[in-house]
Amino acid sequence: MTIGSKCEFAKSSVIITFLLSLIFAEAKPPNVVVILTDDQGYADISFNPDHPKEVATPHMDALAREGVFFSQAYTSGAVCSPTRAGLMLGLYQQRLGIYTAGDGGRGFNQQTKIFPSFLPNNYNSTVIGKWHMGLDTDYPKLSMHALNRGFDECYKFMGRGGHDYFKLQGVKGTDYAPIYRNKTRLKDSDYSGYLTTRLTEEAVAFIERQEQKPFFLYLAYNAVHSPAQAPKEDIERMQKRFPHLDKKRAILLAMLEHLDNGVGAVVKKLKAEGVWDNTLLFFLTDNGGSKAMQANNGRLRAFKGSLYEGGIRTPWIVSWPAKFEGGRTLDQPVISLDILPTMVEATGTGRLTKRRFDGKSLLPLLTGKTTEHHPILFWNSGEEKAEWAVREGNWKAHSLRGKLELFDLANDPSEKTNLAAKRPDLAKRLAKRHTNWLAEMRRSATEHGLAKHRQKAAPEKPSAREAKREQKRAERKKARQRTNKNK
Repeated sequence: MTIGSKCEFAKSSVIITFLLSLIFAEAKPPNVVVILTDDQGYADISFNPDHPKEVATPHMDALAREGVFFSQAYTSGAVCSPTRAGLMLGLYQQRLGIYTAGDGGRGFNQQTKIFPSFLPNNYNSTVIGKWHMGLDTDYPKLSMHALNRGFDECYKFMGRGGHDYFKLQGVKGTDYAPIYRNKTRLKDSDYSGYLTTRLTEEAVAFIERQEQKPFFLYLAYNAVHSPAQAPKEDIERMQKRFPHLDKKRAILLAMLEHLDNGVGAVVKKLKAEGVWDNTLLFFLTDNGGSKAMQANNGRLRAFKGSLYEGGIRTPWIVSWPAKFEGGRTLDQPVISLDILPTMVEATGTGRLTKRRFDGKSLLPLLTGKTTEHHPILFWNSGEEKAEWAVREGNWKAHSLRGKLELFDLANDPSEKTNLAAKRPDLAKRLAKRHTNWLAEMRRSATEHGLAKHRQKAAPEKPSAREAKREQKRAERKKARQRTNKNK
């Protein structure tokens, strides 16, 4: 071989190596991060142009500018645990009989696969923060624990939704509400700090431990859910800066600041570890902002717990720099059920997946292969509340205790004008679509063996607080029945 031919061979080898590296980089599946906040108001992110002047979330805003922001994004539930169940399943949670916070909070059939079961085998997975898909009343068996549902690690609490931000206790009273590191209950001597910050620290440490190995991080903050708690100095600073605000709103702002700092710290760590470009990251909240916590939902009607837009719309950001361009806003309606199918397509496990998801992968939208997504979306909060909603295109039908309403969201995003009387055929058609969908959900629950599963489950003794809640619900139901009878 001549010197010239050797040089040509060397050049060819370099080119081939470079091309192979590109192919490998393209084929390498992404890390997956889901950051779920709790009860964050739709306008309690300063990326929203309707945000009140006291709201400043620079890290969330930076993420929104760098990624893709969805302006019409929804959660599948109007309260905490139903949304979380739907996210983990990629299915309408009603298929498993989950309509209320109580339904989801108790947990569901352990044989039903959830998010980590759809990851490639070489991924390491963790859940950090709020679980709310099963209790620990069977401790130390912990059948509903994340490590018994496919996760590899965890740092989380398993209560009914809220947790004290400074102590190992529940939202009210002094009852012990443990935080678990894997299956070990932390003791008071093992825990200190502000919970939002602690969850961030755990997430950052998890990313660092992976050392370039692929991973799934489910970071489920409980902020800004009640109780209204933040470090004293931060509350005083907010009160001094915004003296016109109610104290609870000032506390929420302090909580929001810690939450925003957490988002910033996680993104910073992903970049520092050199894995940011090949990380598929989702940011959203679990339902609309809470009225009790004085959250701000901007122009949207109502709050957490309602199926009006203020109860189910969420700020939603997706980022994967190696795959699609950021710095955009997309207007197609999307829903939290879409996260799992998106991950499945991104990691290439779709060919192994037998489940027919209700959610749809967002990648065709994000990569510009399509402009169409969900033609119709459904919500239902259960028989007791008797509230449901359907969105088809820009039309939304809503019913609460039998009162059927119709809204044109394109011209009336605040749902102020009920058009059911002007468009009765459309309102009735969407109501019929909901009826058919609900029948399908009930059939699906039966097929999942839900009825059999619940019959075999040992009855759970309610706490004094839960018993009081049930009593109040029964009293409200009787009052409604008396009112309807007198009409």
